Amino acid sequence: MAVNSLLMMGITAVYVAMMLVLGYLGYRKTKKAEDYLVAGRDAHPVVIALSYGSTFISTSAIVGFGGAAAAYGMSLIWLTVFNIGIGILLAFVIFGKRTREIGQRIKAVTFPDLMGKIYSSQFMQVASGLVIVVAMPLYTAAVLIGGAQFITETLGVSYSASLIGFTLITAVYVIFGGLIAVMYTDAVQGAIMLVGMTILLVATYLILGGVNAAHTSLTAMSNLVPASFAQQGMTGWTTMPIFGSANWLFVITTLVLGVGIGVLAQPQLVVRFMTAKDNRSLNRAVMVGGPFILMMTGVAFTVGALTNVYFHQTQGKIAIQMAGTPPNIDTIMPIFINSAMPEWFIALFMITLLAAAMSTLSSLFHAMGTALICDVWGRGRECALSLKANKLGVIVMIFASVIVAFLMPGSIIAIATTMFMGLCASAFLPVFAVAVYCKKPDLTAAKASLVIGAITWCLWALFVNARYSAVFGLAKATLGTPSILSTPWSAIDPIIIALPLSGLAILILQARNCRKNNENTPS
Repeated sequence: MAVNSLLMMGITAVYVAMMLVLGYLGYRKTKKAEDYLVAGRDAHPVVIALSYGSTFISTSAIVGFGGAAAAYGMSLIWLTVFNIGIGILLAFVIFGKRTREIGQRIKAVTFPDLMGKIYSSQFMQVASGLVIVVAMPLYTAAVLIGGAQFITETLGVSYSASLIGFTLITAVYVIFGGLIAVMYTDAVQGAIMLVGMTILLVATYLILGGVNAAHTSLTAMSNLVPASFAQQGMTGWTTMPIFGSANWLFVITTLVLGVGIGVLAQPQLVVRFMTAKDNRSLNRAVMVGGPFILMMTGVAFTVGALTNVYFHQTQGKIAIQMAGTPPNIDTIMPIFINSAMPEWFIALFMITLLAAAMSTLSSLFHAMGTALICDVWGRGRECALSLKANKLGVIVMIFASVIVAFLMPGSIIAIATTMFMGLCASAFLPVFAVAVYCKKPDLTAAKASLVIGAITWCLWALFVNARYSAVFGLAKATLGTPSILSTPWSAIDPIIIALPLSGLAILILQARNCRKNNENTPS
C-alpha cells in the first residue's frame, strides 16, 4: 500500500531539515582535525550511547535480520543477548575505558591510527586501514540496500532513485560536519528509532491478539516449516534448530557469533570510545546503550518471526512465501509494515528506517573516508589531518559503496553484515585486545595475528562457507562447486576458524617475546 504522498513528503521534509540543521551545527563546531575525526574528545554520555547504538543497529538489523528471523525464527534472540553482554557491557567496560585513556594519551584519531601508534608501526596502521577501505563498503552497501528496499516498497519509487537519494542526504552532513555532526544526528536518529520500534512491537502484538496468542500461534505453525529448512534442522519458529545441523550452524556461528563477537572490533564503534571526556562518561553511556540495544534488536527479531503468524492468518502463507521467487528475505519486513500497519505508522516507520540507515551510514562513510586519507594515502604527512583531504576521502568511499550496493544480489543484508563483522573480529580483535592491555605489545605477534586472521577468514569465505562463496562466485567459477568441503564444514562461519587461529598466533608470539625479555633482564 502506498502512503499519502503529502503526508510522507511533509514528515520526510521535517526529518531531513532536522538532520541538515544538526549537520550545520556540527560544521560550525568543527574547527580542526581532532573535531572532524574524534568530535573534540568531549561528547556527552547520552550522545555517545545513542551514537554507538544507532551506529551498530541499522537497517541491516531491522530489515535484514528481521527478515532472517522471519525465515529462521526466534533463535536469533540469542544475538540480542550477545549484543548487550558483549557489544555493550564488555565493549564499554573492558575495552572502552582503556581505549579512551590510551587514545587520548597518544592522540590517536582513527582505529588504524590507534593500532599504528601503539605498535609503533606503519604496517599496522596501513594494514588496518586497508581492511576498512576494502571490506567496509560491503557492510555499507548492505545498509544502503535495507533503506532503499523499504523506500521502494513503501513509496513505489525506483530502487536506484531510493538508494541514491538518501545516500546524498547523508553524505552532505558527514562531509561537512565530520564526527560531531555524525554523533549529533546519530543521537536524534537513535531516539526516533526507539519510538518507532516500541510502537511496532506493541502494534504487532495488538494485531495478533496479544503476546500469548501471538506466540502460541507461532509455536503451532511448526508443521509449516518448509521441507528444505526442515532437512537442514529447523524445527519451528519458537524452538532452536537441531544441534549441529546446517541450520543450527548458520544461526549460531554466522548470525549470533559472527555479529555478537564481531561488534567488539568494529572500527567505527571503537572511535566512539575516543570521543569520551572521561571514564565516567562511558559508565553513564552503558546505562543508556544497554536498553537501547535490547529494544532495537529484540523487537526486530521478535516481530520478524511473528510476521509468519500475520501472513498465515491473512494470506494463508508463511513469511518466506511472501518474499517472491526466489525469495528475497530482505523484503519481508517492508511487506509486513506496508500490509499490516496504518498509514500514519508507515510514514513514521519510514522515518525510523531512514534514521537507522543514515545513523549507520554516516559513521561508516566517516570511518572509511578517514581511513583512506589518514591511514592509507596520507599517513605520516601533513595532508593526513587536512580537513579538505578527509572530506574528499569520504566522497570517494561513498561512491565506492554505492557501486557495491548496485552489484550485490538479493537476500544479502544479514549475510553482508556478518561478513564484515566476522572479518573485523578475525583480523582486529586479538590485536586490539593485546594493544590496550599488554604493557609491551609485540609487533611481530600483531602482524602475524592480523595477517593470519584476515587471510584465513577470506579463504574460508571464498572456498568453504557455501553461503559466502555463493556471493563471491569465485569457488564456483574456478572449481565448479560452491564449497570444497561438505556439511558441516560448509555451514561453519569463517570466524569460528579464523579468530582462534588469529588469537593463537598473537598469544604464542607475544609469550615468546615476554620470555625473551625476561631472559635478557638482569637479575
